[in-house]
Amino acid sequence: MRAMIMAGGAGTRLGLGEKPLVTVGGIPMISLVISAFIKSGYDVIIVASPQTPFTMNWARAHGFECVSALGHGYIQDLQEAVKTIEETGSFFSCVADLPCLTVSHIQQIRAAYEISGKEALSTWVPAPCRSEGVDVLYEECICGVAACPAGINILRGDFIDRSQKEEKFLIMDRDLAYNINTRADLEKLRRSLFLSPER
Repeated sequence: MRAMIMAGGAGTRLGLGEKPLVTVGGIPMISLVISAFIKSGYDVIIVASPQTPFTMNWARAHGFECVSALGHGYIQDLQEAVKTIEETGSFFSCVADLPCLTVSHIQQIRAAYEISGKEALSTWVPAPCRSEGVDVLYEECICGVAACPAGINILRGDFIDRSQKEEKFLIMDRDLAYNINTRADLEKLRRSLFLSPER
């Protein structure tokens, strides 16, 4: 199974240049995400766009496979990348601004996906954790808990053009609440800086 790291957004709300290259603890956020997947044994593909040329250059300079999408939005870029690399099996999709992602999270998500038997899986964190960490943009009730999407999913490439039957997996871990979209989000993370020793 491969992991596609979505790094094509403009990051205008953060306002610090290309968001994947913004650092946490002196390390670009995208590097932290990539590291977690590589340690978990996955091949990584970076999906960039004309809005993130420096990210594309950084990824290529570090030897990572890159796909250039048009930058028309997360879903459109993901669909384009899947077709470009001709992915027909299951794969991870993950935002590049999830700096507290760990090997343990990835293992839990993969296990939940395999058990579910469904085509896709989305990962969620409790909304109270998210509000303590970063801005909450969307909430849904998952297993009786108010939750927000974490930004990491598993999908099927052969079904990328249609809605996929989805398992909604809730992780009770505030580490995944840090999906960085604004300067306030970034400062909260930098102040807490509880990155796992697994890194």
